[in-house]
Amino acid sequence: MPNSRPNLRDLSLPEIEALFTQKGLPAFRGRQVFRWLSVAGVDSFQQMTDLPKELRRDLEREFSIALPELARQEVSRDGTRKLALRLEDGEIIECVLIPERDHYTLCVSSQVGCAMGCAFCLTGRMGFRRNLSAGEITSQVLKAQEILSSQGLDKKKPLRNLVFMGMGEPLANYEAVIKALNILLYPKGFDFSPRRVTVSTVGLVPQIRRLGQEIRVKLAVSLHAADDQIRTSLVPVNKKYPLEEIIKACKSFPLKRGWRITFEYVLLAGINDSLVQAQRLAKLLRGVPAKINLIPFNEAPSLPFKRPDDKTVLAFQEILMQAGYVATVRQSKGQDIAAACGQLRGVLS
Repeated sequence: MPNSRPNLRDLSLPEIEALFTQKGLPAFRGRQVFRWLSVAGVDSFQQMTDLPKELRRDLEREFSIALPELARQEVSRDGTRKLALRLEDGEIIECVLIPERDHYTLCVSSQVGCAMGCAFCLTGRMGFRRNLSAGEITSQVLKAQEILSSQGLDKKKPLRNLVFMGMGEPLANYEAVIKALNILLYPKGFDFSPRRVTVSTVGLVPQIRRLGQEIRVKLAVSLHAADDQIRTSLVPVNKKYPLEEIIKACKSFPLKRGWRITFEYVLLAGINDSLVQAQRLAKLLRGVPAKINLIPFNEAPSLPFKRPDDKTVLAFQEILMQAGYVATVRQSKGQDIAAACGQLRGVLS
């Protein structure tokens, strides 16, 4: 049974302060609670030792600070960890801890399932179940930090990067994602650097414009084709927001000095991996401060697409590099545990 008490993890710092002042409590008590929830990551009011015992008892009666349950953890040969988290209503989401050279990156989910229906994505096969709350989003970070700390993995490689590229379309759950981002970026809370937080989208143009005006984080756009006909067949929302509108929104997206917009491009054999597509892509992105992330398709038995061979991938990359772009080929991690791009399903087997 889902907990009927409001979960304080769903509230921003100003909201918690306002809640406390409405109850006749000083605002600094709200700041104390917020710090316990974000910095210390406690899961019990009784652990908040700088609060009076009576206040702790009152808060416990009225509110929840429950975290998702770790339902399963899988560890890949390359060190990637896929975490299946059971939410209070029983739904399952997945997030992925990816080891980098000197830190970990967490791939964060924003929805249970996804409504975008991208043809090559297993998450899209789930359909859309519901949005995550801000607290369910930030709780993924806490669970990841808890696992790293419990195994001593955070000593050499702390969790530094967040990418909103897990289950769901982040900008389709805009309000909760923005609230979660503000919580995660707050200097006296989680204190993630904006340059280490990336929000990915398939191209929801109005929300891209809002995001650029309301918060400073990095933007990634899942492009996957350089013409509308192919892109619409792969990413159905392209009918509503075609490439011309997406590129226009990207050109007006405010960037800090030295930042680029990342364009994700899943390479599908015989579909979007031709040299003509590479040339069109180079032309399409002209005038955009762009980094292009090429992702050879991660094959799955239930999907009809194939991964292009290495020669094709490198030829595609070479055309982009000759046009002056930074173009990288992502070395997908966690493929042996279905944790790579497009493989998250939120299903316990």
